[in-house]
Amino acid sequence: MAGTAAYGSAQSRRWAEQAAEAGCGSVLQLPPNAYRAGPEAVLAHYAEVARAGLPVVAYNNPHDTRVDLVPALLGELHAAGHIVAVKEFSGDVRRAYEIAELAPGLDLLVGADDVLLELALAGAVGWIAGYPNALPAACAELYRAAVAGDLAEALPRYRQLHPLLRWDSKTEFVQAIKLSMDLAGRRGGPCRAPRGPLRGEILSSVRLATDKLLAEGLR
Repeated sequence: MAGTAAYGSAQSRRWAEQAAEAGCGSVLQLPPNAYRAGPEAVLAHYAEVARAGLPVVAYNNPHDTRVDLVPALLGELHAAGHIVAVKEFSGDVRRAYEIAELAPGLDLLVGADDVLLELALAGAVGWIAGYPNALPAACAELYRAAVAGDLAEALPRYRQLHPLLRWDSKTEFVQAIKLSMDLAGRRGGPCRAPRGPLRGEILSSVRLATDKLLAEGLR
């Protein structure tokens, strides 16, 4: 799944066409993100990207884009054939049930690590994830238990991992994940500018949480 978010619909469509040419199976698409687009502009945007011919997964991240793909709008996008799934990053797990009512054929994907269990229990069928880059085995075990509804297995592991998972919803999420990867022996490396390295209390917090989980045998 290639990310095709761009300032304009024409560029996003071109990137989606290039993704198809490269053999991708789908694209992950933000709404217009250069301004606070209204529903008509959002519908037109996704219609243009869908013309590239690949299945489109909408990425709802109202915190950064200031465009909120609310359940009713997702229902319209799905009914029009513009999207097949949504990466839900609003943090409002209550939306899962309204999305299922308004667009029962739309796949719900967990979009934020720190609401994995809640959205899995609400019917999510996938996870576009951050922290599995650092602790893939432990996160995969958590995901499988969560979607199976096995709370006896999932809840303790979720509580154990949550001090790291919650960083996926913070401004410093890229740096945090990369630091944890480095500590786990998986090359995370530096971020691209303008993101800088973690410092001070945040650095200590991520390092302590990661070291604790590694000491407990999570990988």
